[in-house]
Formats: sequence, structure tokens, C-alpha cells
Amino acid sequence: MNDDTFVPRGPAAPRTAVLGIIVTIPEPWAQLLVDWRRKVGDPQAALVPPHVTLLPPTEVAVDDRPLIAEHLAAVARTHPPFDMHLAGTGTFMPVSDVVFVAVARGIGNCELIANDVRSGPLARSLAFPYHPHVTVAHDVPVDMLELAYSGLADMSAEFRVEHFTEFEQAPGGSWVIAREYPLTGPRHPLGG
Repeated sequence: MNDDTFVPRGPAAPRTAVLGIIVTIPEPWAQLLVDWRRKVGDPQAALVPPHVTLLPPTEVAVDDRPLIAEHLAAVARTHPPFDMHLAGTGTFMPVSDVVFVAVARGIGNCELIANDVRSGPLARSLAFPYHPHVTVAHDVPVDMLELAYSGLADMSAEFRVEHFTEFEQAPGGSWVIAREYPLTGPRHPLGG
């Protein structure tokens, strides 16, 4: 009889989670953008809520979550709420088959917050330079990219950003809210 109870084993692999940090798009624009992603056949339409990315999907150790939450809360305390204006469309083609709704106001705020988020326990480099936007078509046929580009060209949405959101990827690939972080930093003298 072979009993391997006392055979030395390597350490268990740490449990991980995949997080993303985003600015959510409020209604009624969120549903409009989901409907457009569905219309052009984007498979992410049902899985990814409309958003501006601050930190792209990043694998983290579950044991680091308390440290990450402290880090994100500290970042949120240093940035004030700000106005965002989404206007018109853009594309990353030919580099990437993506059509997006452009951030016309709030770019600088997103850049500053994203830079601070991607420090400390969430320090990471990016594959492309950071460019705040709301994806509306990704990896769909060219005619569908063109439809999204022209169909949303006149879109305009203005809203106040009061928080950013930590999302966690569920086993099926969808994203669920893990926590929201209120922006409570001091206002800039010129507004914000």
C-alpha cells in the first residue's frame, strides 16, 4: 500500500482575481452604447458595461485585495469629481480594430487618475499609450466598424464623474462591481 500522506508538496499556487478599474457611463447613455455593441455584433456587448478604462484587466493575488483597496481609496481621496463629455467617434485602426466614442472633456482627469491607479500594488506597464475612450465595436467585420463609427458620430453625453469603480471578472467572463471609490479630493482652483 502506497501512502503518500507525508510526501512533500510544493506550495499551492496563490489564488488570483482579474480586476479592472473604470469610470462607468451612466444611463441613458449606457444602454444606448450596449445596444450599439449588440447591433454591430460585438461579443463583449453582454459582458462588458460601457466605461472608460483607468486600469485594464489585471491579474492580482486575492491576498493583495486589502492592500489594493487601501491604495484605490487613497487615490480617490486625492482626486475631485469632474465633468465628462463624450462626443463623436474615433478609431484605432489600423493598429487595432476598435471604434470608440471619444472623451471630449475629462481626458486630463482620467489620465491623472489612471496614472495614480497604476502605481503601488497595481503598478504595470501598458501595451499602448493611455487614451481615455469608450469602446463601442471591437473585433467585428469592417462594415460593422464603419456602422458604429458613422452611427454614433453625433453622440453627445455630459455627466459628472463622482467615483471610479473596481470591477472583477466573473468565471463566465462578465464583469461585476467589486467596489466604488468616491472622488473626494480637493477641487482645482479653475474648476474640475
